[in-house]
Amino acid sequence: MYWSRAFHTGWVLLLFQLMCLEAVPISMDKTKVKEPEKKPEEPPASVDTGLHYDRYLREVIDFLEKDQHFREKLHNTDMEDIKQGKLAKELDFVSHHVRTKLDELKRQEVNRLRTLIKAKQDLEGGNDIAVDHQALLKQFEYLNHMNPHTFEVDDLDRLIKSATKDLENYDKERHEEFKRYEMMKEHDRREHLKTLDDEDRKKEEEHYEEMKKKHADHPKVNHPGSQNQLKEVWEEADGLDPEDFDPKTFFNLHDTNGDGFFDEQELEALFTKELEKIYDPTNEEDDMVEMEEERLRMREHVMNEVDSNKDRLVSLDEFLVATKKKEFLEPDSWETLEQNQAYTDEEMREFEEHLAQQEQDLNQKAVDLQKQRDELERQQEQLNAQKIELQQAVEHMERLKSQKVEPPEVHVEGNPVPEIHAVDNQLHTEQEVQQQEHQPTHHASQDVPQEDHVQQNPDLAQQGLPLTHQDLAPGHQEAAQGQHNLP
Repeated sequence: MYWSRAFHTGWVLLLFQLMCLEAVPISMDKTKVKEPEKKPEEPPASVDTGLHYDRYLREVIDFLEKDQHFREKLHNTDMEDIKQGKLAKELDFVSHHVRTKLDELKRQEVNRLRTLIKAKQDLEGGNDIAVDHQALLKQFEYLNHMNPHTFEVDDLDRLIKSATKDLENYDKERHEEFKRYEMMKEHDRREHLKTLDDEDRKKEEEHYEEMKKKHADHPKVNHPGSQNQLKEVWEEADGLDPEDFDPKTFFNLHDTNGDGFFDEQELEALFTKELEKIYDPTNEEDDMVEMEEERLRMREHVMNEVDSNKDRLVSLDEFLVATKKKEFLEPDSWETLEQNQAYTDEEMREFEEHLAQQEQDLNQKAVDLQKQRDELERQQEQLNAQKIELQQAVEHMERLKSQKVEPPEVHVEGNPVPEIHAVDNQLHTEQEVQQQEHQPTHHASQDVPQEDHVQQNPDLAQQGLPLTHQDLAPGHQEAAQGQHNLP
């Protein structure tokens, strides 16, 4: 659920680590604590801020730290000046080698962002859409997108301000995230109860109350950062006599990286003993997410009480001042999470209403999508029916085309018979010739015996064609009748 706890150390911690690398070690009471053996100096471990530009941030810091001028200015600049961008102006004075490397780092980061943008576009189905990388790079405030090639003063200024703002908002965002986690856990529990019958629901409720009571039954938790809490660490973790408790020695013992400051991780390590009183990972009633939230609440409380300059670090001077306050010597009791519910009843009601509205919206979208699917299926069925109908029409036309053939010729004893229209044409031709010669042939034809007519037209008789107009087809009878009416 959470990123690394190192997130809260962030940019400010890294800057102050650089400031204190050459700090004079704080003296220790050698009569009570053995001086640790000297070990070769090792570079501080990289701190993952949890920011999406963490690698770029760390690489820029690493190379700036290599420039002697920048390191000197860093030692002489307070946190407020750093936030206001005064340190960024010193970039103009760093060595050419460092500036060249910073230019290269920026180009690599710009290319990385462009790759991420392109990948996002591909996932969203915009492969064919032209991407305006310059416009999209505007969303990354820690980078001057107008100049993707060289690392300038504005780039360092943007990087400092963005990291500072992002880390300062971490606690607020963490609280909201944990609140949503707790409300969702309670919502799921209530929804589960709705699925049970009366008897099982009663058993589940009894089990829930039993687990709550068991979780709350733990030893007293000391106020974080109080004398009692630190003495308990001194005795149980350090193995020292609580009567010999010395704040300065205690600070030296638990400043594990020796930079002269308690960072947020070092502070959180001091609360381990208190958390073990409340949480056990083997217990059903103990939620490890809640344990981490309790740890961060303790750290946040101590920072608010002790970190006077709000740089998210506790110096030795700030620590010693805090040990003289009444709150350190006579602290109030510490209310743990089970005594401090993360959300109000009103917030829970609004949260469930929001979930119900989301569920309703999702259901409505599901209904709309089903309607769209049904409509698409109906349209597809219509298209399929039209396709089948069209295919049938095409097949019908093909069949008609294949069945359309020429009329067959009639053969009698191997001789072709002229078609009727040929005889008709022949009769019309003879009629026209008779008219031109003004010969009243129709009278002669009436007096000619049938045998003579056959003799005059032996070919027609042999071919079995009609010999008189009565033997012709009705259309030809009319044509032959017309010949007798000629003058």
